[in-house]
Amino acid sequence: MAFKQITIIGTGLIGGSFGLALKAAGCGSRVVGCDRAHVLDRARKMGAVDAGVEDPLVAVQGSDLVFLSTPVGAIIDLIERIGPVISPDVLMTDAGSTKQEILSRARAVFGAEAGRRFLGGHPMAGREHSTIFSAAPGLFHNAAWLFVPCGATEELQAPKILEYRHLLESIGARVMEVKAEVHDRLCAWISHLPQMISTALAAALVDEFGDDPALHAIGGRALWEMTRIASSPYSMWRDIAHTNSGNIEQALAQMEQRLAHIRENLKTPGLREEFEKAGHFAPGKPE
Repeated sequence: MAFKQITIIGTGLIGGSFGLALKAAGCGSRVVGCDRAHVLDRARKMGAVDAGVEDPLVAVQGSDLVFLSTPVGAIIDLIERIGPVISPDVLMTDAGSTKQEILSRARAVFGAEAGRRFLGGHPMAGREHSTIFSAAPGLFHNAAWLFVPCGATEELQAPKILEYRHLLESIGARVMEVKAEVHDRLCAWISHLPQMISTALAAALVDEFGDDPALHAIGGRALWEMTRIASSPYSMWRDIAHTNSGNIEQALAQMEQRLAHIRENLKTPGLREEFEKAGHFAPGKPE
């Protein structure tokens, strides 16, 4: 057993699901959760963690894998707080939705050893509600789990990182490797932009219709799908917007131009061309 003890800091949707998945896969590791008391109590009752500790500096003691699953800003702070006190043999990784600023902090803390001691990670799985109550052991099944190296690509072959990769594959994740700058630009388009569009649409509907019951009575699946993620918490998206603002601004600007083009061509063949072009995009439906 490579990882005798794993600490999960942040036992919400992702961290709680990670703990549940580890237990379901029979990994054999002791799992320590770190969060607020009432969240830890729920995580223990669900079987996501074996023990709960509120202080992260205490929670990491004795662990050989530390998994940071908090908002991005907290991940950056935790690297600063925990990095200098954990053993050089401990692998620290994260589940943050942006990577460049996280890896920059890891390099500052771990120096030349950063590529071996810290691994940027991002499971491409989630739900509109990010609490432990939505956690599920199958959340990562067939989901892409991005590895974003802090150093040279060759360091992904380090024994601890290889064992971590094997662990993720055992819970059904598909591990993929990507550079930080590519990750942040890609996620701005496939994750952050959809969230901003959903948020804008839902806010516009509130302004236009208020609490008119007819809106919800008549609105169908298209409305639900477009606004489902609008309930995602600002506390999480604030940090994403702050740490990936350049890429998100660029994506939003291009989307604004696209919407303006559609508005200007509602009665021209240009609208048909947009529909035809969009029809060539056919993403696979997530499980």
